[in-house]
Amino acid sequence: MAIPIAAVAGGIGGALLLLGVILIYYFLMHHYKNSSNRNSDSASSDPPAVVEPRREGGESSSEAKARVFRLRELEHATKHFDDSHLIGYGSFGMVFKGLLYDGTIVAIKRRLAAPRQQFTEEVVHMSMVHHRNLVRLLGYCQESGYQMLVFEYLPNGSMRKHLYETGMDSHSTKLEFKQRLSIASGASKGLCHLHNHQPPILHGNFKTANVLVDENFIAKVSGVGVSRLLETIDDVGPSHSVNRASVFRDPGVDQNTLLGEASDVYSFGVFLWELITGREASHIGGLGSNERLLQ
Repeated sequence: MAIPIAAVAGGIGGALLLLGVILIYYFLMHHYKNSSNRNSDSASSDPPAVVEPRREGGESSSEAKARVFRLRELEHATKHFDDSHLIGYGSFGMVFKGLLYDGTIVAIKRRLAAPRQQFTEEVVHMSMVHHRNLVRLLGYCQESGYQMLVFEYLPNGSMRKHLYETGMDSHSTKLEFKQRLSIASGASKGLCHLHNHQPPILHGNFKTANVLVDENFIAKVSGVGVSRLLETIDDVGPSHSVNRASVFRDPGVDQNTLLGEASDVYSFGVFLWELITGREASHIGGLGSNERLLQ
């Protein structure tokens, strides 16, 4: 049976796109590492691009601790967590937009859970990781049967809605290639900072929905540390940190395999695919099953 020309062309196009994704990723990672090395060797008085996390027990360790919010302030910020302030859902729970007493707009992630000391310890560690391309954790709250994380708010939301999300709340945006490259670069720098940490920090749930953009469309990676936090406080294994049915899942990872940096890299590759094509990866046909999208 003759193979349709369209199918052949589609296969070639898919292969070229995959090659482009790989080349872009390694170019960005190589460029970022070189930039980091130049910054570390330079005697310039300019502030560094990467702010290293403060060490435990150091003079500034107390300054690194996340702020402890009171429930009444977060209730005031969200009008008692009214549905009008609900902006999304994530692995940690519902996400609300709030306005603090001082006028700061924040994103508050909330879930039902009893207070735990491990939660506080993990959140303090999370708050010590800083980078211009990572969404900043501002603080936390454990009161009245709830655990809450308070993050900086990024007005333009996640890249998911700018690329392919539809509906009344859709913010689908026409992005030029230069913008897409800048977003890819920012996301890769954030992820690279995590992997260059000693010991390396794994994201564990990297996906398009976890790449947010600010008012200038500067990309910031969200959800950092949440997978590890849930593993720790819920007493579950590493398998909890990744959706096994997700197209972003590394096909080399199974229920008995620990996540590694390569798993984050695979997920980043799927994100690049979506960023370049402007389409949801699970909707791209002709390449076999979703779980083997990039194989």
